[in-house]
Amino acid sequence: MAADPRPSEVLAKKDKSSFQKLMGSSLKMASATFLSRILGLIRDQVMAKMFGASGLTDAFVVAYRIPNLLRDLFAEGAFSSAFVPTFTEARLKSPETARRLLWSLFVILAAITSIFTLLIIIFAPEITAIFAPEFKSDPEKFQITVSLVRIMAPFLVFISLAALFMGVLNSIKIFFIPSLAPAFFNVVMISSMLLLSPYLVSHGHNRVFSMGIGVLAGGFVQLLVQLPLIFIKSYGPKGPLEFVSDYTKRIINRLGIGTIGIAATHINVLVTTIIATSTVVGAVSWLNYAFRLFQLPIGILSVSIAGSTLVHFSDAWKKKDFDHSRELLASSYFLSLLVIAPALVLMYVLSFPTVNIIFERGAFIRHDTEMTALAMQYYALGLPFYGLFKIFVPTFYVFDRPQIPVAISITTIIINIIFCLLLTPVYGFRVLAIGTTLSMAINSLAQAFFLSRQINLSLSFFINRRVFKIIFAGFIAYMVCRLSIDRFFSAEYGLFRKVLLYSSCVVVTITSYIIPLALLGEFGPLKKLVSKRVA
Repeated sequence: MAADPRPSEVLAKKDKSSFQKLMGSSLKMASATFLSRILGLIRDQVMAKMFGASGLTDAFVVAYRIPNLLRDLFAEGAFSSAFVPTFTEARLKSPETARRLLWSLFVILAAITSIFTLLIIIFAPEITAIFAPEFKSDPEKFQITVSLVRIMAPFLVFISLAALFMGVLNSIKIFFIPSLAPAFFNVVMISSMLLLSPYLVSHGHNRVFSMGIGVLAGGFVQLLVQLPLIFIKSYGPKGPLEFVSDYTKRIINRLGIGTIGIAATHINVLVTTIIATSTVVGAVSWLNYAFRLFQLPIGILSVSIAGSTLVHFSDAWKKKDFDHSRELLASSYFLSLLVIAPALVLMYVLSFPTVNIIFERGAFIRHDTEMTALAMQYYALGLPFYGLFKIFVPTFYVFDRPQIPVAISITTIIINIIFCLLLTPVYGFRVLAIGTTLSMAINSLAQAFFLSRQINLSLSFFINRRVFKIIFAGFIAYMVCRLSIDRFFSAEYGLFRKVLLYSSCVVVTITSYIIPLALLGEFGPLKKLVSKRVA
């Protein structure tokens, strides 16, 4: 009779299983998100070539920010964190209960967001005046912004319901299609700018409205492409709907706490937008282009890992398998640092070449490149903290302590606002990017502290040999990348030569990151990261 496996062997197998489970789910999301982000990059290239970093792009960015901020509440922020654990619990109890919960929330969410949309349309001039008071000195620019706000207002409804469907599909371990949905949004946006602009100009309208129409249509398509899977997986409409149930009450209560944090975030974004519009023309656009590039690794890597973690962590925690929950969290923490470290190096060192290659053409000139690259460097420093923030926040919702990340967020937002108000008049728009990174660092560290107290995590969970290996490999990669780009790259080269040199530098940098990790004994996780197939 075979002997029972030793406890250490069982633990090792569970650790391996946790890592592989997270790896598979994360890669499914990341592969789809990669396509979406690349299309998003192409969208931004088209936008930069057609509109540059001008008053028109400033108007679009401000107008888009208004429904986008509310989407943080109704879609990707407090709602998702409150919904997924509760839906998972309902699904484990009864698929039919979960099905009714989905469509009850669909009606509630559609009603609430529709009311907000109507209010945005009615009070668009007043809202624009709050978000961009400096625009009032240019009546034409102000009116264009107001019109864009009204065009894009219904986007809030579509994107919120799309996020609801994404939460349902992720909770039943479907990651690829929901993560691919934003790619359709980007395709619609690109098509709208290229095809609709000439039509608008020929009919006496400003071509910038093509972006607003693209946002509206793209949000609808992003919702629509997920609907077939909802029906295929037998989660179509099911009655009777229960607008007042234990599950809906719990979600709304959690949402109430989250609303406080989101409201504080709105104030933060509002203040930074006002400050940016009061600096120089183009500052809003420079920060927007830089932040879009910053979101590329965040969307592909951190959001994918965090989304996968939330689903698996919720599952394990609701089943009261607390040890496995901690293993999943540890795997997510390590995986996040592992993939973010080289992204940080590349984004920081290659900031100018990246902006130069991607955006510098047409209306986007060299000065715009320099300013965007500067903001990009400051944002890049916050990459590791932003990745951990995305992982930590949802865990507090899983064990019903959402007030902790909310309180932390409010505190760090106040710090950021004070920091920006004091230093922007002295150092310019770059302070807004520095403030974002600083507040994210404080936020993540504070969450790590409270999380360790909440579920008994030791200091070695966060600081250990594996983390130091990543730091060491990252430093080697930084030196190699810096020497390579300084020696071989010039903005004056032709596009083909620049792309070739840039790509070579990326390959050399990643190789110089992988080799030290492999020599230090991390070859196993790296091999899984490269060879794991996306099912």
